[in-house]
Amino acid sequence: MHVMVVAVLTAMLLLASDAGAQQPAAAAPSAANPLDTVPDKMPFDTPYGAPIALERATVAITAAIGEARKHDWKLNIAVVDSGGNLVAFQRMDGAQLASIPICEHKARAAVTFRRETKAWESAIQTNGSHYVMTLDGVIASRGGIPIVDNGRIIGAIGCSGGTGSQDEAVCKAGVAALQK
Repeated sequence: MHVMVVAVLTAMLLLASDAGAQQPAAAAPSAANPLDTVPDKMPFDTPYGAPIALERATVAITAAIGEARKHDWKLNIAVVDSGGNLVAFQRMDGAQLASIPICEHKARAAVTFRRETKAWESAIQTNGSHYVMTLDGVIASRGGIPIVDNGRIIGAIGCSGGTGSQDEAVCKAGVAALQK
């Protein structure tokens, strides 16, 4: 009986190893894979400029608060400089506390990655580029927008406390106030 069990187990192991050996090799990366495309120009290559001054950061926050109040949205709003350092922050009355560090994170991610945080949201939710979640400092939620002056990034604004689209709309109002 013992010999029969050993024989059956040996046969099973041989069949399993033989089946594994006959598996096709993993396919080589396809040239049709968009991640394999090598762009001619560097994407998101806006240069950094001098850090945004407190006066201008305050203008952006004041405009953002004005937009939020039009809709009775209670948000937290942060502006960081071109190095990702906090310059100004406002928490509107009634804004959720959890959104304080989130708005700072959105602003910091927008300036350090030189793009709107909506790009990460789209990459993950629409484009299936889940690898971006492995990048340090990413926040895949809209509401972080770089502030560009004379073709250079001088800072970023981040808003949190509403839906992503509400946060984004308020950030855009803050950026627009600086472009006047």
